[in-house]
Amino acid sequence: MNNAIITVVGSDQVGIIAKVSAFLAEKKINIADISQTILSGNFVMMMMVDMSGSELAMDELRSSLDELGNSMGVDINVMHERVFSAMHRV
Repeated sequence: MNNAIITVVGSDQVGIIAKVSAFLAEKKINIADISQTILSGNFVMMMMVDMSGSELAMDELRSSLDELGNSMGVDINVMHERVFSAMHRV
């Protein structure tokens, strides 16, 4: 599998999950796991996605998610699962 971790952080508003999910579906990127919460009025979401069905390169995904995040007023970050795991290994 070609997994990536996507995080979304920003002021809570209607449609964040819907817009990010619709974008990923359009790019044939499957959401394997998702967690979201509201912390002090801030929306926080973390997704593990499977990119194996998509032809989109990681740099293209990152750029497109930056544009989407800017249009919604939230911060969207993406990194390969191996990088995420290495950063959070104790």
